[in-house]
Amino acid sequence: MEQPQMSDWDLMMPGMGLSAIGLAGVILSYLGIANTFLTGMQALSGLTLFIGLVFLSAGILSGGVSTSPRAKATTLVIFGIAGSVATYALSLNKVITSLTVFVGLLLIIVIPTIVLAFFSMKMPKHFKPVATIFIAAMVVAIGSYTVFGFIGPGAQFHLNSISENATNATAPTSNVPVISIDIPANASIKGNPSFIPNSVSVPKGDIIEWKNDDKVGHTVTSADGTTWDSGIISAGKTFRLDTSKLNATTYQYLCTVHPIMSGSITITAPMFANVTISSGASKQAAGQKYFDPQESKVKAGTTVVWTNADSVAHTVTSGNPSDSSPGGLFDSGLIKPGKTFQQVFNTAGTTSYFCTVHPWMTGKVTVG
Repeated sequence: MEQPQMSDWDLMMPGMGLSAIGLAGVILSYLGIANTFLTGMQALSGLTLFIGLVFLSAGILSGGVSTSPRAKATTLVIFGIAGSVATYALSLNKVITSLTVFVGLLLIIVIPTIVLAFFSMKMPKHFKPVATIFIAAMVVAIGSYTVFGFIGPGAQFHLNSISENATNATAPTSNVPVISIDIPANASIKGNPSFIPNSVSVPKGDIIEWKNDDKVGHTVTSADGTTWDSGIISAGKTFRLDTSKLNATTYQYLCTVHPIMSGSITITAPMFANVTISSGASKQAAGQKYFDPQESKVKAGTTVVWTNADSVAHTVTSGNPSDSSPGGLFDSGLIKPGKTFQQVFNTAGTTSYFCTVHPWMTGKVTVG
């Protein structure tokens, strides 16, 4: 009577342990539960998983595919450990924007190890050519991904700091407010603040700036992964987001390196107040309206828009005609006929302004 095929328990034991430890490390590193993504531990975990799967596959396939109780028990233990770690990780992280990438990475590790283990045990004479094919394919794939990441459409890698490029791309004009959000030290450790403040509400058109005060890199990425993505913000660097391109709604965002870090921004519809530079304002005369209305009473965060309805150019300059250095808060420069100038007012109080070309033209904005 033919004896049932048995697995090599001496290979399966270390394979089971290394696979379980490696898989747990990869999951923890990838999901950001452990602060290891940028310190190399994810690479060590992946290597541990790779070696463990080679041992485990060789042990299971030794003598054929085994149906022994030990092999079944080993399989159950591995899936139990992996499932427990994954369940714990998912319970701490409700938003994973790249789960398919994670599964793909695991498949890239699992498939070659099983195939190579099978050929090493069953077809050793074909092991070297098969291994060469896998290695060549991996080199080509990694090389292509890296090259196209630098130069391809939607390149995700940059020779310069991504955060610096993003800052330059969204640099506001002088009269656009900047709302600051801090990424504090040790933000990726569970229980610590991720972003300060964690939630902000800003008028559409303002600039939001995140500054990374942590010692490791982070990202600021919309929860859908497509609305905006800062890329890696290095320690001490910043990322600026121009909200003029966003809808008036609430956006959730997270750090893709450490997805337990999350926050939200609410974009509110901008508030506007219109002021007309009246026709004939360039001529000083009794009863002539220069700025209409002459005083604008607005709420904080309101954008005041001046429209030149006169036939000549004017300015809107903060201060008074008697000031030695007017324009400290804003200065429109020459506004040609039919053109506009706008300024956001966030601070309570009254701001006087005038036209430097025609100093009798004065007005003021009061923020309540």
